[in-house]
Amino acid sequence: MNTEILQRVVAEWLHGTEMPELTPREQAYPALDRLKRVLAVVGPRRAGKTYFLFQMILELLVGGRVARNEILFVDFEDYRLTGFQPDDMEQLLAAFYQQSGKPPRYLFFDEVQHLPQWSRILRTLHNTRRYVIVVTGSNAKLLSSEIATELRGRYEDCLVLPFSFREYLRLRKVAWDRSLLSTPQSGLVVRAFDEYLKCGGFPEAAGLKDETAKRRLMQMYFDTVFYRDVLDRYGARARHLVDVMMRNMLEGFASSFSISTFEKQIKAHGQSGSKRSIANYLRHLEEVFFVAAYEKFDFSPRKRMMNPKKVYLMDTGFSLLSGAFTENKGRLLENVVALEFFRNRRRAMYYKGRSECDFILQDGTKPTQAWQVCWELSAANEKRELGGLAEAMQKLKIAKGGILTYNQQESRSFDGVEIEIQPVWKWLLE
Repeated sequence: MNTEILQRVVAEWLHGTEMPELTPREQAYPALDRLKRVLAVVGPRRAGKTYFLFQMILELLVGGRVARNEILFVDFEDYRLTGFQPDDMEQLLAAFYQQSGKPPRYLFFDEVQHLPQWSRILRTLHNTRRYVIVVTGSNAKLLSSEIATELRGRYEDCLVLPFSFREYLRLRKVAWDRSLLSTPQSGLVVRAFDEYLKCGGFPEAAGLKDETAKRRLMQMYFDTVFYRDVLDRYGARARHLVDVMMRNMLEGFASSFSISTFEKQIKAHGQSGSKRSIANYLRHLEEVFFVAAYEKFDFSPRKRMMNPKKVYLMDTGFSLLSGAFTENKGRLLENVVALEFFRNRRRAMYYKGRSECDFILQDGTKPTQAWQVCWELSAANEKRELGGLAEAMQKLKIAKGGILTYNQQESRSFDGVEIEIQPVWKWLLE
């Protein structure tokens, strides 16, 4: 590669690139000065992974603990780096040394999948033990499962999803504290939650005020997942089946998805698709962070695998693309709760016995919490909602649980079980 290009890329970083204005993310990550492995920042496209790298860099620079000329940031989507080869890495590091007078201590590589033989390059750099290495990659090319295979024993990952509700409030500059949540001023928080619930937390979409513009942006994200993440991997043969699956999930999110039932439905309409193909595409849609699929609770791994899964959209903003004539606010509420468990890497499943309970959380092998979600607890549904939660807690010997609603807060006793009811927006902030 042309040395002058590498010199220019390095010079722009050291002397020209200004840090953008950031909405700080709450995602924890390991202390970089003690990082012994490659840190891979994974998550959906457009969720803010690049800005999260900038946040890390700013935190290194604050207080002068680390100087800018000890950090190398490279965006490998830069068109000037097209054709970059493994051997060019030495030239890139040499260009940095020439301009800074010292080798870099920290390497931040954005969209590293554009590097041919990226895993070989990262292994070689890591083996020198000279650098702290942080990378991001588009999810179709740099999935956590692929990193685990390519960098076995040499990496750890950090999950970055669209904004949490706390981060969304920070973006909207809505100040809050625990005392505020019990006053009429909490209406500001609830109004922001209404927006968050309907339009989701993708950073760029969250910055738009017009719902039509949000919908257009979410359609672009949907198309990117479909064309770049799925078809690039599976080819044209997947086109129709995956399109039907993804649109089915837009309509039926926060509900059960049975591979067998879906296969029968498409065959009844004269379309082809085997159970194995459907299972493979569902797994891939999870890997590229389009959906999160929760298993039915069972102590038997085999039974969990055989039962239908509940599928949740990775951002409620995708629901703007649904063709449904009525908005199901209860399912949006449940979807938000599912994403919060996913964000915090909690092992969650749904329960189905005589009644149903939306979420069972496990710590290790032991179920420890049970949560039910509904828009409003009323005379028409309280027996079903309270009964499903009480059954799950009694059957699985769970002491902690409750019902999450849109805006109710009280305590109930049902079938000998004390049940706390609270608003989802308040639960998200706690």
